[in-house]
Amino acid sequence: MMWRALTRLPRDGRDTLFLLAVITWVALPLIQQVPLWCSLMGAAVILWRGSLAWRALPLPGTAWRLGLLALAVAATWMSYRTLLGRDAGVTLVVVLLTLKTLELRARRDAFVVFFLSFFLMLTQFFYSQSLLTATAMLLALWGLLTALVNAHMPVGKPPLWQAARMAGQMTLLGAPIMLVLFMLFPRLAPLWGLPGDAMTGRSGLSASMSVGNIASLALDDSVAMRLRFTGQQPEPTQMYFRGPVLTQFDGKRWTAMPWPDADLHPMPTQLVVQGEPLNYQITLEPNQQPWLLTLDATPQPPKVPGSTPRMTHDLQWVLTRPVTELLRYEATSYTRYLADVDAPRTQLRPNLRLPLGFNPRTQAWAQELQQSHPDPAARVQAVLQHLRTGDYLYTLEPGLYGRDSADEFWFDRKLGFCEHIAAAFVIVMRASGIPARVVTGYQGGERNTLDNFWTVRQSDAHAWAEVWLAGRGWVRVDPTAAVAPGRTGSLQRLQTPRGALTSALLGSVSPAFALNMRAAWDAVNNRWNQWVLNYTQQRQLDLLKNLGFESPGWEDLLYILWSIVVVASLASAAWSAWERQRQDPWLRLLVRARKAFAHAKLQLPPQSTPRQLIELWRQHPSLQARYPQLRTWLLQLEALRYSQPKPQQAASFKQQCHALGRQLKRMGR
Repeated sequence: MMWRALTRLPRDGRDTLFLLAVITWVALPLIQQVPLWCSLMGAAVILWRGSLAWRALPLPGTAWRLGLLALAVAATWMSYRTLLGRDAGVTLVVVLLTLKTLELRARRDAFVVFFLSFFLMLTQFFYSQSLLTATAMLLALWGLLTALVNAHMPVGKPPLWQAARMAGQMTLLGAPIMLVLFMLFPRLAPLWGLPGDAMTGRSGLSASMSVGNIASLALDDSVAMRLRFTGQQPEPTQMYFRGPVLTQFDGKRWTAMPWPDADLHPMPTQLVVQGEPLNYQITLEPNQQPWLLTLDATPQPPKVPGSTPRMTHDLQWVLTRPVTELLRYEATSYTRYLADVDAPRTQLRPNLRLPLGFNPRTQAWAQELQQSHPDPAARVQAVLQHLRTGDYLYTLEPGLYGRDSADEFWFDRKLGFCEHIAAAFVIVMRASGIPARVVTGYQGGERNTLDNFWTVRQSDAHAWAEVWLAGRGWVRVDPTAAVAPGRTGSLQRLQTPRGALTSALLGSVSPAFALNMRAAWDAVNNRWNQWVLNYTQQRQLDLLKNLGFESPGWEDLLYILWSIVVVASLASAAWSAWERQRQDPWLRLLVRARKAFAHAKLQLPPQSTPRQLIELWRQHPSLQARYPQLRTWLLQLEALRYSQPKPQQAASFKQQCHALGRQLKRMGR
């Protein structure tokens, strides 16, 4: 019923509804980025304009449009305290685009809507460059081109599928040009910086850790990085990716020690690696932080294109700038190592400090442990055994902790996620005289059998402890593994409980099928990341090296791009000349004659003969004054084709056509 009513609409109404649907598709992904009022206002205006088109009602007056525009500008200012910048600018574009549909009267207004829609489509990539976003915008491009082609079609009611087919052909014809520009156009820095990630209340890494302030933890299943090993692969229990090391503790908050430039050096003097190396390549997602995630321990700087990473005093590799785009680098690590075995006591002192007046019960218990287990290694094992046998629980919903979070964990609640367990363990170690610190990062991952890449997600974020033991240096201790061995053993992860709707939709889906589909999607996403998002300037230069350039630069990219443009232009000109040679020269002359009539704004039948053109010439004195010799020329053109009984030689026929063409050119001057 609805489809029948839609097909019976006038062309203006039908085309308007189609354009509104395309605009809605373009703007829909921005709902999470713009304020709520912008989404509601845009939806209301689109529905209003659609209702007017459906019922063929007149458009609102200028007062309505100006009032809504002033309201939108004021709301944007109230939301961002500015009208400039990325977020405020995108909000204004969304509002202006929807309001422009309220004055969609002429073709000029439609073109403004088209170009605003194209610009809004590009703004999607300010927030996401994922494969899903690219696919959605490709469909949006097809829809906008269809509406644009349809606007250029003649009067009547041509079917939309005809315009859609032509738009698809145009897109396919433009694909080679887009591919060449993608491969060779020099990579430039982004126009806008990317927003920082707020990790509070979600799994992931942060530069600090506040134990007890989060009542529940939501698992973020987004990808943190992907890696592929070349050669030997480690056991999953050995895959600890080192991030920020938290040493300072004020009773509630753990933070990393500052590392001034003088404290950064390429390789610590007291790092000794053992065993076989692990070689791998990491593709790191943007995290707005300078951290480089590597396996413990990595003695040599990771190979980062265009940058030289540096190592802090606690074995963490960092860059001088935050990672704001997809970054691929190579590293070599060793799972067996000795770090700071001969560290002086002054260097270890910050790892023994505890604030006064916090966690008295934990400190008292630590003193008992020190007396009953004088050997530090035995003391560590005693606390781990206490975790195994003390009915402690690893959970995503530990609730809010009070001032003495370690006391509550050890003696009252006995539950928490890895941050709680690691922090409480380090406090016991320090209180018993063992230098200790909290290390954050990622643990484990999921191997995709389709492409042999490991996927590490934000839900794999982890916190563990390191203790310093005489003769052994810094030793990793994961107290969470004592509470929940599956967290680091078989890589079992906690999962957020499903809602009623999710359970209803996915309750009948086979777990094996779901895992296979997820693996296939991850493999496709990984290819997108490797070959599209991570196609950097360095990879462009590597492409030139493979083509024979010794030391290519961005100037060489421009030279090659310019050469391709020149060659393509010459090839197009040659093709056009060849096509003209294939055409009948007499028909080309007739087309040129028709153009002379078209310049005089005369309507011609589509298959006008020279005799018909002569009759039309006689009826228009203005044409006789402008082209007085045109009648004689048309008679010669007709005679050239029809008056001679014998077939002419091709060469002679072309020569006569060229001679008539020169005459027509002189008449037009």
